[in-house]
This record gives sequence, structure tokens and C-alpha cells, in this order.
Amino acid sequence: MRMTSSRLKSSRVAVLLLVGLSVAIALMYLHLASEVAQLRTSMHPDAAVSYQQQPMGGLGRPGGVLDLDSLVVIYNRVPKTGSTSFIGLAYDLCARNKFNVIHMNTTKNTPTLSLTDQMRFVYNVSNWIEKKPGIYHGHVAYLDFNRFGVSQQPIYINLIRKPLDRLISYYYFVRYGDDLRPYHIRRRMGDKMTLDECVAMEHPDCSTTHLWIQVPFFCGHHAECWVPGSNWALEQAKQNLIHKYFLVGVTEEMGDFVAMMEYALPRIFRGAYDLYLSGVKSHLRKTVKKIMPSPETIAKLQNTKVWRLENEFYNFALDHFHFLRKKTLVDAEPGGRLVDRGQKFAYEKIKPKRN
Repeated sequence: MRMTSSRLKSSRVAVLLLVGLSVAIALMYLHLASEVAQLRTSMHPDAAVSYQQQPMGGLGRPGGVLDLDSLVVIYNRVPKTGSTSFIGLAYDLCARNKFNVIHMNTTKNTPTLSLTDQMRFVYNVSNWIEKKPGIYHGHVAYLDFNRFGVSQQPIYINLIRKPLDRLISYYYFVRYGDDLRPYHIRRRMGDKMTLDECVAMEHPDCSTTHLWIQVPFFCGHHAECWVPGSNWALEQAKQNLIHKYFLVGVTEEMGDFVAMMEYALPRIFRGAYDLYLSGVKSHLRKTVKKIMPSPETIAKLQNTKVWRLENEFYNFALDHFHFLRKKTLVDAEPGGRLVDRGQKFAYEKIKPKRN
């Protein structure tokens, strides 16, 4: 009996030890899970972004398979290029075509991000599965996802405008606002100085830094990109436009750009061309007051290295856009409506043959 009682006590002690050890392990696991959750949350400025073990990138599944339902488009819109009109089409189509539109707003509208914000943005775009397919848009310089180990890149698109036209629009926009938000107070509201007067007195509001915009937006986050008149920045912007952007259109030919986006990416832009042609969304924002500069002012602005490089970049983009347009679209319907030329390739001599 003594041996039996002793064994029972030993068994009870062993059970209690096992229970205590299990509780300790459970508590350690919960603590570790809490720490991991906090770490994951810190990677997401928006709590709605959930962490999931998914392939990084916007285009597909593991193995490089193109998945249009995981498509991510980034429209790093240049200010005063008609971007509000274009993105308005996406907002009208998103419910119908079942995709998401996300506006990225930066503090004080700065177009460059800190290194930590670059990482956060890349991580969110790549892993926010609930928002795929989707379009991210904002006034942000080009960001190379490859630098962060992303194997599958999002699709970049953009619009650019004749440099002087863009400058004139921007100069008067910050003074008089637009018809989209007529009661919004702009930062130069009440300042009646014309662009002619600004250039004549060499005021900072019309310095070449305000003209040096489209090149750095395409160049990216390198410090040299933001040095006005940098030849290196121009060449980098050209390389990015050709190799990193799906399509770059021009404000002056936005209808053609919309048509090409619909035919090339119907998963997102189906119906955009008709919406644009209807006129409802063809021009959402117009600067309330613009005073065209004198020939002397125009000549003075054009006699700067910054304008020459910006203009060179615009013409480079325009030539490439016209090249793609000619290959893609044709005027095949009455009224000048553009249609896709259709598939011009076929697969042949496929071997081995399958029964």
C-alpha cells in the first residue's frame, strides 16, 4: 500500500509538472505571437493592411504566372498634367470592373519618401492582397521596387505635359485655384503678380526649380534627380520611361492614352474610352484664371538649360507614345473613334504534338 501511495503521489507530481510546463509554453507562445504581431503592425502605417505570406509584386503568382486579378498599377501623377481627369475615370469604373483605387497622400506634398517610408510603401503595395487588383496614385517620384527584392514589379503609368504649359497652369493654380474646389484656399491665394512680372523680377515663384518637375518625377529618388538641369537625371528619366513604364501619354492627347490603356489593360480600364468620349470625365479640373505670358517671358524661360532638358524629355516621351500609338490604334470607325488593331502574331510549329 505504501508503494502504491508513493507511486500515486509521484504520478500526481509528474502530471502537475507537465501541466505547469504546458501552461508556461502556452504563455511563452502567446507572448511571442504578440511581439510578432506588433512587429508586423509596425510595418504597416495603415492597420487595414494585413500581413500574409504572399509573393511580393503586383503581377502574378509564384513562378511568374501573369494573374490579372493580382494586378497593381502605380500612377505617380505629375502635378498639373490632367491627372485628376484621368484618375476620375478609374474612380468611376472601380465598382463596375471590380478593382480598387487608393490615393497616396504625402506630408506637405513632398514627392520623395524617406527610406523607411519607401520600404513601407513597397511592402504595403506588394502584400495588401485585399486591394488587388488596384491602382495606387499620388504625386510621388518613381520608386524602383527591384531595390527592395521584389521580383514581380507593379505596372507604372503616367502622363506628361508641355513644360511651359504645365508651369503656367501651376503658377496660376496656386493663386486662383480651380473649378473643382473653388472655395479651397491655395497657398498663394490673393497674390496678383503675373508670370510676366514674376519672371521680370526673377522672383523665386517662377525660378527654374518650378520648371524642373517632370524629369525628376521619372528619374526617381536619387539626389541627383532633383538637381535642376542635371544631364544625368535626364538620361535616367529616359531610361526609366522606356524600361520601367508600361505607358506614358501626353496631356494634349489624353483621349489616345485612355484608348490605349483600355485596349491593353481591359481588366482595369474596360469602359474608360467611352466614358472619356462622353465628355463627363474628359476635363474635371480647370484653373480659374490664367494669363498667358508675353513672347519676351516665354523666350526668357526657354533660354534656360532646365527648359531645354525638360522639353527634350517631353519630346522623347511624345515620340515614344506616337510610336506605340501607331502600332496599337487605328481610326476605323466614323467620327474618329480609335480601335485596337488586333492581334498581329500567331503561334506555329508547336511540338511535340499532343493527342
